[in-house]
Amino acid sequence: FSFRRLGEMLSSTRWAPESLRPQFGALAIICGSLYVTAGALILAVPAGVMSAMFLSDIAPFSFRQLVKPIIEILAAIPSVAYGFFAVMILAPWLQNTLHLPTGTNAMNAAMILAIMAIPTIVSVSEDSLSAIGREIREGSYALGATRAETLLKVVMPAAGRGITTAILLGMMRAIGETMVVWMASGNATQIPSPWWDISQSVRTLTATIAGDMGETAKGSDHYHALFALGAMLLIFTMIINFVGETLLAAGRGKH
Repeated sequence: FSFRRLGEMLSSTRWAPESLRPQFGALAIICGSLYVTAGALILAVPAGVMSAMFLSDIAPFSFRQLVKPIIEILAAIPSVAYGFFAVMILAPWLQNTLHLPTGTNAMNAAMILAIMAIPTIVSVSEDSLSAIGREIREGSYALGATRAETLLKVVMPAAGRGITTAILLGMMRAIGETMVVWMASGNATQIPSPWWDISQSVRTLTATIAGDMGETAKGSDHYHALFALGAMLLIFTMIINFVGETLLAAGRGKH
């Protein structure tokens, strides 16, 4: 696999590996992965962190004991079940409610990935917030702080590393998911135009690998191109891990 082909993959949006003149442009596929992952995080991070804050510091203990196992069970639901829900229920609802040409698009995939990532973010964040001792909270109350001030200005910063870890785990769940994006994203090799229009169909790295690998001749250019896409996905996850470790190290330095 030459550097010329690698340059083509990173700069071209034309993915036609089985045509008479094969083209392996993966730019649109990379952008598709970024679209659905970013959309999922925009939805999942605020909802997950605020839910964790509610469970740890606001909800009654009995309610937390009831809800926490249910949230953790949601993380164990097979992704194909989420994908079925996305195709059969969410896609028609989006199409009819928003009058879209198709309900299988980046918005659909991002919403389902957010639902899948929220249990992980809530569970890990709530554990981190609960691990902050009562002494810190009571000290803040003794100094005259309200519950909101204590939660936002004392407890949240103290649990910052755990919350960051929760967000990274949720991001990894979103960027590495295969079945849901294969079923819900529409699998159109394009960059949405205009760029902010997430109602258009996209295609992701994981869906491309899963969809093409079974029908690709071993040793062909198409076969090697799929392995190159897998290597790109590995590089993305390594970058995410590096950024996360850097943030955690910075947090440890402040403390």
